[in-house]
Amino acid sequence: MKPRVTLATSADMPNLYSDEEGLLDYLADRDTDPRIARWDDPDVNWDEAGLVVVRSVSDYALRRSEFLQWAKSVPRILNHPDILDWNSDKHYLQVLEKYGLPVIPTTWLEPEAKLSKHRVHSRFPALQDFVVKPAVSSGLRDIGRYRAIDSTDRRNAIGHVMSLLDAGRSVMLQRYREEIDTHGEISLIFFNGLVSHAVEKKAMLHPSQVNDEGMHETLTTARDATAEEWRWGEQIRSVLHALVKDRLGRDEQFLFNRVDVVPDGKGSFLVMEASLVDAQLYLDSSEEAIRNFADAISVRAHW
Repeated sequence: MKPRVTLATSADMPNLYSDEEGLLDYLADRDTDPRIARWDDPDVNWDEAGLVVVRSVSDYALRRSEFLQWAKSVPRILNHPDILDWNSDKHYLQVLEKYGLPVIPTTWLEPEAKLSKHRVHSRFPALQDFVVKPAVSSGLRDIGRYRAIDSTDRRNAIGHVMSLLDAGRSVMLQRYREEIDTHGEISLIFFNGLVSHAVEKKAMLHPSQVNDEGMHETLTTARDATAEEWRWGEQIRSVLHALVKDRLGRDEQFLFNRVDVVPDGKGSFLVMEASLVDAQLYLDSSEEAIRNFADAISVRAHW
């Protein structure tokens, strides 16, 4: 009997990401019984769903508690529910830094601090562009880039921050890395612990802009990871697995993981994000990418 594989999606994106077109066929070719189901569909019996792979759950940030409760109720789900819990709040960057990874410097603004507009404003940089984002978010939703030297931008940024804080959401302030405009971000995509492929992305945030829910990142280049990026990937992988062992008391292999980095100009990198929940994996970026993901899922389904 073929092992069943259920790809979990959401009402916003019920048919997977656009780059995952054909994934069901690739899984069927690998002797599995694949299907798609919304994670919050009350008619789905998750006890009979086989291996559940979290994919385009783009609404989890707005329903985080409900989503995590669902994930913990599913008998067999990847990535592991504890990892989904940890990784669905970007405070995880603080943890990665404690474990030795270089991360984007971040100022954290918490709702319980009851910050005034003046105190929020005082935390903005004086010169460089900066980014405002909620700590719990999916994709580019509710993220904005602002010009520090523009008074209108600063007022808009204050309004953005206050609206998030008033809604009880933690806020991240990060200086915009100008290297992104020149070289783009680098995303390293891992399947079952191995680097599958790398992509370079154009700058996605423009000054004085808060992205709407329909915006997506734009690819510039898809390629194999360089030797340097392989070394970075191994450093990141070792830290993530050390963290998992500390959390779970044992190691846990991630089915998928995307890490977004930017070179620091000194031969190393800064981690911008590690995405293990609803990571877009750019499966249409190279000829082998979607096959690699189908192989990774099939291996886990047949265990």
